[in-house]
Amino acid sequence: MDKNQALAMVFNEVDKPFQALQVNLPELSSGEVIVEITYSTICTSDLHSYYGRRCAHAPSVLGHEMIGKVIHLAQEPPKDFYGKQLELGDLITWSVYAHDHEGEMAAKGIPQKSADLFKYGHEKIQEEDVLSGGFATHCHLRKGTDIFKIPTSISPKEAAPLNCTHATIAGGLRLAGDLTGKNVLVIGAGMLGISACAMASYEGATTIFSMDLDPDRIANSMKFGANHGFEASLSVAEIIEKVKIFGGIDVVIDTSGSAEAMEKGLALLNIGGISIWVGAVYSQRDLAINAESIVRRIITIKGLHNYIPEDLAKAIKFLEATHHTFPFESLVAEDFPLPQLDQAFKTANESGNYRIGITPN
Repeated sequence: MDKNQALAMVFNEVDKPFQALQVNLPELSSGEVIVEITYSTICTSDLHSYYGRRCAHAPSVLGHEMIGKVIHLAQEPPKDFYGKQLELGDLITWSVYAHDHEGEMAAKGIPQKSADLFKYGHEKIQEEDVLSGGFATHCHLRKGTDIFKIPTSISPKEAAPLNCTHATIAGGLRLAGDLTGKNVLVIGAGMLGISACAMASYEGATTIFSMDLDPDRIANSMKFGANHGFEASLSVAEIIEKVKIFGGIDVVIDTSGSAEAMEKGLALLNIGGISIWVGAVYSQRDLAINAESIVRRIITIKGLHNYIPEDLAKAIKFLEATHHTFPFESLVAEDFPLPQLDQAFKTANESGNYRIGITPN
């Protein structure tokens, strides 16, 4: 494969082998960039797509947690998020989507719901337009992508999940408001939950509780800022009794997407509490919510799907400040070369590891 070509691993069908496809690097239009991917990670949503737990376009190139080096810039190149010039060789991350910055939804403050959204790792391949996901040697960044240079102190294993996991949690905590002096319950101690514990600690929460079905994951959350943990099998009454001495729970961050867990989270909140839902991105039963209880207890519920670019900016600053405090690199269990993507997905699905890494180049 010469320097003007790329290799992509194409998802064609649920739970079927990826197809290795060699393509030429595309010609660039104004505002576009070609990135040589240096590292990517398999997100849980990639597993949901591959194993048919949610609808996904096919054929497509999956993968959205990735970083890479700028190798080609359009004649009219974009600048980074802060308005600084991009240079060849810059190590970057970018928003998981490209959008019209002057569009209606951007003006409303929810650009991730723009009508013209182009979402990396989710788009159906159109003719020669292949390089839109992380499980390839290169990625073609479209105009309207928010691009960020990665601080040199952050390792690839730490940096790859920035534009999904950490940016999403930064958005969730933005919706939760000031955490100073608040007690926070994080439901689900997977990758999102681990990030939520760490970021809530960084933002000044008084006490952080984690809840999960897996005792090992609860224990691991203690390395990332959680102060106490509960098994999800405990009843509402049992948890309320345990947290009473700390002043109860003011904020719930649900990363599990479980209907039962979200209902439990609402029941656990103090008067005036807020519940942020970021995990419910797949089909499930309707929730049973007592409207009178919500009204009388002055409960707020907010949902977040994806994030705004400012959340990714915040996530990068958070990781730069805390990567020596919290062992994020340890969450990537092992690496696989790109041609072994089938085995990498099998391992990620069966092992229960937080992340598996992919080395494309």
